[in-house]
Amino acid sequence: MRQFTGIIIGGLLVLGMQSSMALELLSPDIADQTRMTKQQEYQGFGCDGENISPALKWKEVPPGTKSFALTVYDPDAPTGSGWWHWVVFNIPGDTRQLPQNAGKPELKLLPAQVVQSRTDFGTPGYGGPCPPKGHGVHRYRFTLYALDVEKLPHGEDAPAAQVGFFIHQHQLAESTITGLYSR
Repeated sequence: MRQFTGIIIGGLLVLGMQSSMALELLSPDIADQTRMTKQQEYQGFGCDGENISPALKWKEVPPGTKSFALTVYDPDAPTGSGWWHWVVFNIPGDTRQLPQNAGKPELKLLPAQVVQSRTDFGTPGYGGPCPPKGHGVHRYRFTLYALDVEKLPHGEDAPAAQVGFFIHQHQLAESTITGLYSR
């Protein structure tokens, strides 16, 4: 549904259109602002979870979307710059979901052109929550971006900040689910 908005400039009414549709990220495995499970927790760095990425799906895709990118970021990590847990891009524009455990590149659950680049764990693919014990609740922001390009010019060795720069140059819309976790 579209709504008309207007502003008066120099005595003239200038009309614009505003969409009430917005990209929406959903998951059957995690809910916004709720605790994530041991299934999603990282396996390593002192954590003993299953390191299974949640299933994700989305709707209300903006016109002109040619691809998607997904990042998972913990702004509460005690690093001074947060922690990147998953960076996925070149997801085809007609895709509307990622299956559970898609974050394990060796399982090949994603289309061939999809890139999972290096996280702060040092490897590509999903790295689940693993906050230091007693550090309190951390926020894990799963953010899906609709992009106006089919591909970003990076491979699996690209650092998250570099990929993020290109994502923000081409984003049409974004939607976030924030999972919570503590140990």
